[in-house]
Amino acid sequence: MPLITVGVNHKTAPVGIRERVAFAPEKMVEALSSLVSDQKANEAVIVSTCNRTELYCSIDNVEDANEIIRWLGNYHGLDFDDLKQYCYTHLNDDSVRHIMRVASGLDSLILGEPQILGQVKSAYAVSQEGACIGPDLQSLFQRTFSIAKRVRTDTAIGENPVSIAFAAVSLAQRIFADIKKNTALLIGAGQTIELVARHLKEQGVKRIIIANRTLARAETLANDLNAEAIMLGDIGDYLAEADIVISSTASQLPIIGKGMVERASSKRRHKPMLLIDIAVPRDIEPEVEEVKDIYLYTVDDLHSVIEENVRARQDAAKAAELIIEEGVDSYRRIVESRKVSDLIVDYRHTAEDIKNIELVKALKSLESGHSPEQVINKLAHGLMNKLIHAPTRYLRDAGADADQDALTIAANVLGIYEDKDN
Repeated sequence: MPLITVGVNHKTAPVGIRERVAFAPEKMVEALSSLVSDQKANEAVIVSTCNRTELYCSIDNVEDANEIIRWLGNYHGLDFDDLKQYCYTHLNDDSVRHIMRVASGLDSLILGEPQILGQVKSAYAVSQEGACIGPDLQSLFQRTFSIAKRVRTDTAIGENPVSIAFAAVSLAQRIFADIKKNTALLIGAGQTIELVARHLKEQGVKRIIIANRTLARAETLANDLNAEAIMLGDIGDYLAEADIVISSTASQLPIIGKGMVERASSKRRHKPMLLIDIAVPRDIEPEVEEVKDIYLYTVDDLHSVIEENVRARQDAAKAAELIIEEGVDSYRRIVESRKVSDLIVDYRHTAEDIKNIELVKALKSLESGHSPEQVINKLAHGLMNKLIHAPTRYLRDAGADADQDALTIAANVLGIYEDKDN
């Protein structure tokens, strides 16, 4: 059956549209059931994230593509024409290629980001839970997961950080031999600092202190990460304890000055300290760089690292595309082989019928008193004649027509080779 992908993503639709066609996790099984029970699709998987909503379906006819868009619009209360202008549609091989690119992070806002694979796996699991997936999509998604894993293993698509938060943590890991022994002071409690905090937590940093102008906000984030929360005004008291300082606030004036860092460095007996200023305007005075054993990096330093890493990921993406093409080809072979499965089953049934008929004859002969040797010979002869009858007739017809291609194919199928010595 044809495969189709219908979707919108960050490239085709503004956030206002993406919000309207997103599916809440608790409503996903209901939506899948509606899509399948309305007979718009035979099988369906819905991938819904902040950057994309995509419907992967097995359908009866290619012409049903607009019906999938119409269902999506009806479900979310959107006019068909209004929605269609933001939608893309992929069919068969293009659909296979698209899901493999998505799961491998090649179609993401951040090239190579790893979270999307987990999101696709979750979408597949939900479809299984709702009994909305069958052999077509099951084999597609299993093959997709295998290809995505290979892309991660065989290329460097995810090795180089391309987000500010991840780049900051990666820089800290290069400065300190064992980041797990360090204390990190994070200034601010916005999205970037939250991402930094989560990356640090994942890397096993011993202690995290979060400083914010609003203590309640700092405490909310700290409680979620088993960290400590302090006010901005208390930074001077804690700075000497920090090996890593990462700051990202909306302050119009510097929060950390040269004098504060000098005092902290003295208390630390000049142990190295890494300060990363992600804020614009800057949170840390540029003069801090003059303090001995202090390493100060700005957002511009991180951007240069990120640009290099993006180029590295783009090179890796080229290798990933080749792997995906292999995946598309291998899935196509799976589909083509499945098309002959019914023929194979029929052939086996035919052979089984011949066997049963000859076996009944043989048993009757034994009951009639014929010798076992005679019965076995007759059984073998009967089986051979019945099984080679149709192929023999085909060979004769092909020979009469001088159809050399048909004869060659038949020879391969029957295991007959011209070179008898081999």
